Amino acid sequence: EVQLVESGGGMVQPGGSLRVSCAASGFAFSAYGMIWVRQAPGKGLEWVSGIGAGGGTYYADSVKGRFTISRDNVKNTVNLEMNNLKPEDTAIYYCSVLIVTRRSWGQGTQVTVSS
Repeated sequence: EVQLVESGGGMVQPGGSLRVSCAASGFAFSAYGMIWVRQAPGKGLEWVSGIGAGGGTYYADSVKGRFTISRDNVKNTVNLEMNNLKPEDTAIYYCSVLIVTRRSWGQGTQVTVSS
């Protein structure tokens, strides 16, 4: 079965940096695009970033220039480097993959940006 496990969350001060990672298994990782989605307290899901199977990268306007998504097809991981973090970045960060018609999610990792 598809498994996605996020890690790397934590607490950081505004302006700081954090790197969250997603370890994938149970599918042909290199053949699929991956996305990061986040959910702030009391808010809905917000798409943050995506990386295609071919390596193309995409970002929401709210994080463009601050976040960098990458993938390692040897380790089967997708990473999100988050720089110049803002309090509004506080959320649970999830990685996700769409395989045909089935979307799979990780359990999420909490990122808190606070002074």
